[in-house]
Amino acid sequence: MAAPARGAAHAAHGTPAQQIADVGPTWETQVRQFTIGLVAALVAGVAAAQGGDLTFSVTEGVTYQATPKEIRDKFTPLADVIGKATGRRVKIVLVPAYNDVREGLAKQEYDVAYIHPAHVSMAEIKAGRYKAVAWTTGFTEYTVSLLVPGNAALKSMEDLKGRTLVTPDPDSITAVMVRAMFRAEKLTATSEKEPSPTTVRVITTRYQDAVPFYIENGFAQAGATAANAVAKAWTEKGGKVLLRSRPVPIKQIIVSTKLPADEQQRIRDALLTLRDSKPGRDALEAVGYKGFVAPNAEFESSTIAWLGL
Repeated sequence: MAAPARGAAHAAHGTPAQQIADVGPTWETQVRQFTIGLVAALVAGVAAAQGGDLTFSVTEGVTYQATPKEIRDKFTPLADVIGKATGRRVKIVLVPAYNDVREGLAKQEYDVAYIHPAHVSMAEIKAGRYKAVAWTTGFTEYTVSLLVPGNAALKSMEDLKGRTLVTPDPDSITAVMVRAMFRAEKLTATSEKEPSPTTVRVITTRYQDAVPFYIENGFAQAGATAANAVAKAWTEKGGKVLLRSRPVPIKQIIVSTKLPADEQQRIRDALLTLRDSKPGRDALEAVGYKGFVAPNAEFESSTIAWLGL
């Protein structure tokens, strides 16, 4: 067999220098494509971490009556404001049961949370998992009123000994505040049907507006409510308020400490300046509040201590 011509061999395979030249661009292209792909993956990862949905949980009071649809409709415009401030979509999750929201907060499942009962939100603040970014205007001095009949001879909490007091749901902020009042006055509560002369029998009902019924029908000699409308109606009918508790800020908006600090600040700023824009004013109108104010750290700390959290 005849050997191939010298020129043909060079045409098929090229010189060593030409072979290297052929390999070089291919290798460089692969490296360039790999680098571009790596950078794109990193950028996508960062975007996913920073741009995912925010979860906004809403927990109203257990002693008030509202349907899930009413609650969702109230808070949707507020969620939209938070979404615009953060550049992220906000998903509302209704969590009516206090123990359920406690479980979620303990795992920091919620990025933002609106929580009516201060003892739930403040327990998380004390634990360091959340921080308050806004308090609801008009609800920073929530107080418990102890209602008694207009002709009652009771003059102080000490006079409740040997008598029966009715409170709303035992896990309501109202009931928690009553227990704090008992600790401050060194009163002992009992569930016994017949309280001793040194104890106060405490019974509960689900809703705030049911408290007067128990007093009027002789099931209790005093009742605790934090609903101003209930206390006002009571006094207008001739009843009186024995005393009021120290104030507590309820209806707090808290954020997870896992959120970046700048994002926490954007949420806070958006909430505190709602009245400065039409979308903000619309959100306030929908939720039924006058606005939000900055939390007071000293007041927060003393309240956590008083509630015994």
